[in-house]
Amino acid sequence: MKTLNRTNAPAKRRAGFSLAELMVVIVILGLLATLAVQNVPALLNRASTGTIKANITTICQAVDNFVILNNGRHPESLEQLVTPDENGETLLKGRKVPADPWGAEFQYDPPMSGARGYRIYTHGKDGIPGGEGEDKDIDNWMIEDREV
Repeated sequence: MKTLNRTNAPAKRRAGFSLAELMVVIVILGLLATLAVQNVPALLNRASTGTIKANITTICQAVDNFVILNNGRHPESLEQLVTPDENGETLLKGRKVPADPWGAEFQYDPPMSGARGYRIYTHGKDGIPGGEGEDKDIDNWMIEDREV
């Protein structure tokens, strides 16, 4: 009768990862995280600009509708766009005028003689006129001229 000799059987490999394999994975993840973090601010800026453009375009459409419905008269403020009419309808959906991505209200300048027309704008993240990057002012004229 033959018995199994356990000492001659091949040794079982241990399951799991070696320290070298784990180090390689950690280094790769670190490099990927570094690349992702570098691109996040630019992507957030593009998203904010897109939100501003969409909101200003929507507000402009509501102002244009107001002008049509009121025989050429422009609104005195953007609040008139969310004030219900005699049928309970508003020109902008919601109870408030949309805000910019930083929570500030959009500004509105009615048309003045010799001007291009009404102006709807935001002063950017810093809330101060002028600026670059996220602090840049954006208005409907810049959108129409494809400057942003």
